[in-house]
Amino acid sequence: MATTAPTGSPPSQPSLTHPPPPRKLTTVKALSESPGLSSIPSIYTFPKQPYHEPVSDTKEPIPTIDFSLLASSHPDERSETIRELGKACRDWGFFMVTNHGVPERMMKAIIEACREFFELPEEEKRGISGKHVLDPIRFGTSFNESVDEILCWRDYVKIFQHPEFHSPNKPPSFTEIALEYSKRVRLVAREIIRGISESLGLEKDYIDETLNLENGLQLIAANLYPPCPRPELAMGLPPHSDHGLLTLLIQNQIGGLQVQHKGKWVNIDPIPNSFLANIGDHIEILSNGKYKSVLHRAVVNNRDVRISIAVPHGPALDAIVSPASKLVEDVGNPPAYGAMKYKEYLELQQGTMLNGKSSLERIRKGV
Repeated sequence: MATTAPTGSPPSQPSLTHPPPPRKLTTVKALSESPGLSSIPSIYTFPKQPYHEPVSDTKEPIPTIDFSLLASSHPDERSETIRELGKACRDWGFFMVTNHGVPERMMKAIIEACREFFELPEEEKRGISGKHVLDPIRFGTSFNESVDEILCWRDYVKIFQHPEFHSPNKPPSFTEIALEYSKRVRLVAREIIRGISESLGLEKDYIDETLNLENGLQLIAANLYPPCPRPELAMGLPPHSDHGLLTLLIQNQIGGLQVQHKGKWVNIDPIPNSFLANIGDHIEILSNGKYKSVLHRAVVNNRDVRISIAVPHGPALDAIVSPASKLVEDVGNPPAYGAMKYKEYLELQQGTMLNGKSSLERIRKGV
């Protein structure tokens, strides 16, 4: 029953209350399967922004790196591929990786295992919804549903693979497939990172050893983008850059990834049986801005389910990342970024709303 203050007494002060409990959101998958769905709730509607501008019809192809040449025992082949890798990092920040040695059947198997995970009953998936960005298994919707003001048309599961391997119990095949896939992908990523190190004029193992990649973070981030009845109003993920050093992505045959290149958005249609690679914020920091992480976004459609599986590779969680000393020795090239522990950067970026490269700007010198 409500009570009132006695006449003549001072106005009552607002009582201290606990913050409201976290909102319980339905998944986008469940929402998209609602019978007769023809519109979307307003909380999924993004206001018109410059990034809604038409996509460029650029004929400039995204660079392709032949991994077999990067790993070649022939010095001339390898050095030429490292030069191409450096140019790809400098000009695009994204590139295709072909002839990488990961079997196509394994790539298809991890996509199918993730699809089966998303098909699990809602209560089973919600049972592994972690509360913290460093929880080893987290299922959720949007990007950070506890703080997002506008929700993304996306469900996800993020699973730490290295330095400690984790896996959900269901579907039954997931553990074996993820363990083998993550091992094979990590070998590819570390070799590419060695090539990036050399392309910067550093020792081959400089990044690997300085940032302790033997204990570096690797995770599987599987994304589900169901059909959306009003795709022009929603976003799968708004423009953002990735944390870490290198992300390797695969997807089912449905497109939706767009990359910002020369100020315009470009549709990326991966070559079959290839990885789409992009450098992360911590390559930008380590290179002192010579290579820059690139904004990208996920758009949705009204017909098909898109599944993408991104595998980010980062330093060890306790590694402190700063510009490489060899790249800032010149008086005219002072460090442009402050030093920060990778774990703290991860908590900063993943614990807030997704907003371009705002986390990276926080540690840029003079900002």
